[in-house]
Amino acid sequence: MTQQRQIPDEESRKKCLERLRETNRQLDLYNLQLDELIAMIEAEARQQKRERLLKKYNNTN
Repeated sequence: MTQQRQIPDEESRKKCLERLRETNRQLDLYNLQLDELIAMIEAEARQQKRERLLKKYNNTN
């Protein structure tokens, strides 16, 4: 036989909702930090490629 779930009281729902919102804010912050790290890594990769290409170009002249 299946147990029926009871709807939590309003205070419990409010607390749960606030915890979910806080978790969402934390995830947003972590995502922004990851985006910044990715951007830094991509910038470094572009710089290294630029230096490599300039070195090859200067060696051919």
